[in-house]
Amino acid sequence: MNRSQLITNLANQFRNLTSEDAEVSVTLILDAIKNAMANGGRVEIRGFGSFSLNHKNPRMGRNPKTGERIMVPAKSVFFFKPGIEMKKRVDACLQPPLAATDNPWSNQYQIPARNPAQL
Repeated sequence: MNRSQLITNLANQFRNLTSEDAEVSVTLILDAIKNAMANGGRVEIRGFGSFSLNHKNPRMGRNPKTGERIMVPAKSVFFFKPGIEMKKRVDACLQPPLAATDNPWSNQYQIPARNPAQL
C-alpha cells in the first residue's frame, strides 16, 4: 500500500471525511513521526510497532570493485520493530491453518467409507 492508497482507504472508511481531510490527517501523522525521528527520538504505536534509530560506529570497509580498504563513517539507520499484535496478525495471514488433507502427519491410508445400503 502506498500513500495515496492509504488516503483513499481512510476516506472510504469514514464517510464524513473528505479525501482532502484524509490527506491532511495522513500528512500530519507522517510529519510527526519524521520530526520525532529527526530529533533522535523513538516513536511507539501500541499494537503496531515502534520506530527508532540505531547508531552504527565507524568501521573499516572494502571497496568491492578495487579491493581497497576504506573508512566507513558512523551513521544512524532507521529501525522498525513490529508490535506483538502486528506480528500475530501478519503470521495469521501468512500461515493459513492446515486442512486435514494437507497435514503431512495424517494417515495416508484411510479406508474409504462404505455405504451401509451396499452391505
